[in-house]
Amino acid sequence: MTTPIYSPAQTDPARYDTTTIVLHWLTAALVLGLFALAEIWGVLPRGTPTRRLLQSLHISFGLAFAAVFVLRVVWRLSAGRRLPPAGAGWVRVAGAGVHGLLYLLMAAQIILGFLFRWAQGEPFAFFGLFDVPTLIPIAHEQRRFIGGLHDTVAWSIVVLALVHAAAGLFHHYFLRDGVLRRMLARR
Repeated sequence: MTTPIYSPAQTDPARYDTTTIVLHWLTAALVLGLFALAEIWGVLPRGTPTRRLLQSLHISFGLAFAAVFVLRVVWRLSAGRRLPPAGAGWVRVAGAGVHGLLYLLMAAQIILGFLFRWAQGEPFAFFGLFDVPTLIPIAHEQRRFIGGLHDTVAWSIVVLALVHAAAGLFHHYFLRDGVLRRMLARR
């Protein structure tokens, strides 16, 4: 007998708590915004004021992303509402795998962002309010390697996030099991 993709028990329209929902969508917005900033400045000539501004915004929003990510992990492990898995069998395994991999990649991206900036040997500030000190000295020669990893992980996160979003839309429009509504604010 095969395991059904979903069962009526998983069609409960219960939603995640407001904090979990806000942190989820804030994470999504920051990931997409950070990616867009990097892609846009990548086509601008080096040394231009606009490119420097976009890089400065990327750094500041990257620091905000790090803070949101830490809050999200702490919230998820402590007080966040837990709902039943979004499916059974391979759907459940795939969903848990994608979530776990997204968390792992986001954590790696934050670490790589710090290491990359420290390897560049330049201070970085949070919206000009305060500088982030260099906690770990990184050889300047490592910046290209770390930067390449940072770029690869960014693309991996975006592709995996698109798969995650497509799965949410598949649940909503084809399976009609209420999974997407669990992460949407109440109307």
